[in-house]
Amino acid sequence: MVNNPNNKLLIVEDNPGVRKQLKWALNDYDLLFAENRTEAIEQIGTHSPGVVTLDLGLPPDPTNASEGLAALEQILAINPQTKVIVVTGNDDRANALQAISLGAYDFYEKPIDVDVLNLIVTRSFRLFKLEAENKALSEKQQSPGLTGIVGASQQIQAACRMVEKVAPTLATTLVVGESGTGKELFARALHHLSPRRDKPFVALNCAAIPENLLESELFGYEKGAFTGATKQSKGKIEQAHGGSLFLDEIGDMPVSLQAKMLRFLQERYIDRLGGQAPIPVDVRIICATHQNLEQSIEAQRFRQDLYFRISEIDIEIPPLRDRHGDKVLLAQFFLEKFSKKNAKHFRGYTVSALKKIDHYAWPGNVRELENKVGRAVILAEGQTIDVADLGFFSDDAETTEESLSLTLRQAREAAELAVIQRVLTVHNYNVSQAAETLGVSRPQLYNLMKKLGINHG
Repeated sequence: MVNNPNNKLLIVEDNPGVRKQLKWALNDYDLLFAENRTEAIEQIGTHSPGVVTLDLGLPPDPTNASEGLAALEQILAINPQTKVIVVTGNDDRANALQAISLGAYDFYEKPIDVDVLNLIVTRSFRLFKLEAENKALSEKQQSPGLTGIVGASQQIQAACRMVEKVAPTLATTLVVGESGTGKELFARALHHLSPRRDKPFVALNCAAIPENLLESELFGYEKGAFTGATKQSKGKIEQAHGGSLFLDEIGDMPVSLQAKMLRFLQERYIDRLGGQAPIPVDVRIICATHQNLEQSIEAQRFRQDLYFRISEIDIEIPPLRDRHGDKVLLAQFFLEKFSKKNAKHFRGYTVSALKKIDHYAWPGNVRELENKVGRAVILAEGQTIDVADLGFFSDDAETTEESLSLTLRQAREAAELAVIQRVLTVHNYNVSQAAETLGVSRPQLYNLMKKLGINHG
């Protein structure tokens, strides 16, 4: 285990006796040592350890936690993914809570219980490794074709695999999903992974254009075709010649225009308004809708024959609430995206914010999450994004003993939730394999999943 780069453990402790005890207790790891804040920051910069145990009572003022808390902030500013476990005295609960609020992963109290400390360190390394694997998976997905599609859940991976299979073909494809799920991203992926990637990708939202203008937008018109037509204009279909045409919200296309669209799909010729001769067009059609088109057919709002033409292949995009483990992954992706765009730097999210992100239903799907994170990056005043920064109400300001206990319990539950969801995702929700990775029995894992509200996949 010693040469594993994900196995480096930094122990920041000024007491030689405690250092010796920790060296013996944690000898399964690649150990690094520091006696003060300066040495700790040097070790972080040189070795980038995955986990740090940090005594809050550091010189030059070992009786006060200020130096340890300052070290915590510096460590997380350099490497936000590092899991920091703070060491406190048995009557130092307030400082432990402050450290958790600053981004510490967990804490333990002196005198040291070797078994408890080993458990916390092992859990910290597991989370660090899983987050690194998720980040690598996310970066791997950022190929030219799948740029912007972020997620490790079974549901979103299945949709991505479908895109990869369908993209090289000429099949007319219907992308189905709720508003805000990212249907246009998948349409663009179909184009960029196809032989037509170097040709135009033209998009048209059928719900955004008035009915009396939609036909001319699609098919174009000749000079003099109607009042105001002072020159010839190519429609979206013709503009996409050789490439792909994306018809968003196809379910909102007027019935009167659906017959002309069906004729084009059958014959691959268009007639400009006021034109005298049909024009051949080579274009791949990709459609999307948030509506149930089968219900629209029953209500006579959509032609059944057109539905069969546009749905040679269906790709269903799952709502964010059903994408187990993806909410936090997307939140981190958007935080990095908007931080870079606005020249800001954040250490990440508070535990309460992560729990809110993971438990919220997100009726507006990925678009709503993206908007909330973008807003938070602009408005947040601290170094971490909190619940209030995301636009949610928060009761975190309560300072009663009961609320402090709840905060610690929530912190631990949020950590367990993150670890379990990531392990399940890595193992495609194979509970036996996930339990083995987590070092628990299958019944124990099932109980934890039930307690934390995690579905079986």
